[in-house]
Amino acid sequence: MREWIEQPAAGDLPPEKELINLLLTEDEELLSCLYARARRMREEHYGRKVYIRGLIEFTNFCRNNCYYCGIRRDNKQTERYRLSEQQIMECAQEGYFLGFRTFVLQGGEDPWYNTERVERLVRMLKEHFPDCAVTLSVGECSRETYRRWREAGADRYLLRHETADPGHYGMLHPPELSWENRMRCLNDLKELGYQVGCGFMVGSPGQTAAHLARELRFLKEFRPHMVGLGPFIPQKDTKFAQETAGTLSMTLKCLALVRLILPDVLLPATTALGTIAGNGTELGILAGANVVMPNLTPAEERRKYTLYDHKACTGSEAAEGLAELKGRMEKIGYYVSAERGDWKGEKNDV
Repeated sequence: MREWIEQPAAGDLPPEKELINLLLTEDEELLSCLYARARRMREEHYGRKVYIRGLIEFTNFCRNNCYYCGIRRDNKQTERYRLSEQQIMECAQEGYFLGFRTFVLQGGEDPWYNTERVERLVRMLKEHFPDCAVTLSVGECSRETYRRWREAGADRYLLRHETADPGHYGMLHPPELSWENRMRCLNDLKELGYQVGCGFMVGSPGQTAAHLARELRFLKEFRPHMVGLGPFIPQKDTKFAQETAGTLSMTLKCLALVRLILPDVLLPATTALGTIAGNGTELGILAGANVVMPNLTPAEERRKYTLYDHKACTGSEAAEGLAELKGRMEKIGYYVSAERGDWKGEKNDV
């Protein structure tokens, strides 16, 4: 295993048994080698920059009923909200003033925010902030809808695949949602020219080390531009409320392995990682991540976006805590960059 860690070929993975053993290892010396190699790989492509994205969680209405999600359709305990166009633009204006050059519009699959309304939002953002990237994260849509948003100016799209195993997907989602359609969406997005992000939960109910090995093989084959992964955290009003959360250790291993197999990937240290550990953001960066997504959502609405319990949404996880985030990054030898932070791979690599 050490030989592969120290000299991985781009996109290469060790044999299945070795990969599973690496995912399960608690050998501190080996893990230290893994994280150091991931840092070097990231620095070869992106230096010591940490790109920031301004996250705007603009609606927590959702038509879906995913078993693990706190904003699922049938959760009557969720206090619903929907930001107006004016509120969204005000969030972006504040973010621009703070130095953000990417805005991430994230929400549930809200029928009110249909193709036309999201298209209008994208055009408004690109008109008012032409030097900024716009990322969308609003779930599964038709190819035609994705095309319209891309032509309106959307640069990136985040759509976690959640699991590369169709059977496991069925454990986490109701029958009306299919793994096959999720794959169709991801392929449509890539063909339409988006910078595409997928990803998965670490430690989700029913997940094994073999599942995680399959996730890594899927990423190697699909070659996304971005990968969002973080620990599964249960939400009190879901069927998985009593399940055990994913661990810090396994999440960090997965981050490092993703960096080694996709050297030029944009890789966030997610809010979920910062939620399960006070220094989770720093540890994620030290394991190969290079993106952080502070929250621009108005404070009174931010607490209602309850994908999971105890979500970190203040301090360095919030846009108003940007100075704190900069200080924390500097302490570990990195710095927050004001660039858009686009993917730096070659188009013919994907």
